[in-house]
Amino acid sequence: MSGHRLGFLILALLGMAACERAPRETAPEGMVWIPGGEFWMGSDEPDFQDARPWHRVYVNGFWIDKTEVTNAEFARFVAATGYVTIAERTPRAEDFPGAPPENLVAGSVVFTPPAGPVSLDDHYQWWNYVKGADWRHPTGPGSTTLGKENHPVVHVAYDDALAYAAWAGKRLPTEAEFEFAARGGLDRKAFAWGDSFMSGGHYMANTFQGHFPDTNSGEDGFLATAPVGSFPANAYGLYDLAGNVWEWASDWYRPDYYQTLADEGGVAKNPQGPADSFDPSEPGTKKRVQKGGSFLCTDQYCKRYMPGGRGKGEPDTGTNHTGFRCVKSGRTHRY
Repeated sequence: MSGHRLGFLILALLGMAACERAPRETAPEGMVWIPGGEFWMGSDEPDFQDARPWHRVYVNGFWIDKTEVTNAEFARFVAATGYVTIAERTPRAEDFPGAPPENLVAGSVVFTPPAGPVSLDDHYQWWNYVKGADWRHPTGPGSTTLGKENHPVVHVAYDDALAYAAWAGKRLPTEAEFEFAARGGLDRKAFAWGDSFMSGGHYMANTFQGHFPDTNSGEDGFLATAPVGSFPANAYGLYDLAGNVWEWASDWYRPDYYQTLADEGGVAKNPQGPADSFDPSEPGTKKRVQKGGSFLCTDQYCKRYMPGGRGKGEPDTGTNHTGFRCVKSGRTHRY
């Protein structure tokens, strides 16, 4: 055997030793198997200080939904369980001391573009709490999901996503699992599909074009959510892991967590996130990680549709650009 062929065989065997075969059970409907492995997690984007430094992570193999959970899928869950989302519940006075009674109404947060250009220092200029906004009424009373059954469900708070996942026999992904799946096997690439935002002159994700936040030109074909699977899948056969809607991860958010893992040295195995949450911009508010960006992401303000980008959100708050997908652990065996 030649030296080249022997060397290739040795490398192949070493690689196989670190791989997991597909699980023995039948593939769950609508899910894709992601083989376990190591990858570089994080980003070197100057604006992504909370995604530094690069660090090595290993995740076990897992199943993941091909797409975000849709309105139709969430409707089946609600019909089967009678579940009422947080946005549909009247806020309790004891949870919001000092709030005027007239403000304690069921609703959710909706993107409302201003009439013209505004300073990007104050996001309250384009976000409003809208009475009656919820997953059935994405922009408030009078709006509907009719005809949008295949769009991602929105206005789901973290606990809403947990409830759906439990009903479906699944769970929410860890931040590491989400990023591993989003990268599709591409090592330290800027985007889930490669190094350039556009590929062959085509948009690869549902994001914001035009002048943020007042004018979305919709050059990618959509002004808000798009039907799941409207853009090309990544190498694992997964859709919309960039853009469309932000997706909940199970980890608490801390901006220093990646540095903590890097300081520990070696390879972080199946990291579950920090034990607590801290956001220096709102020190008293606990937050969970969100991943993937949304139809509102743009390099003018937020380009966190990149795999290494990190978002954050209050667990009890939904918006019209936040959704989720689920994962499921598999029974695996090694080569």
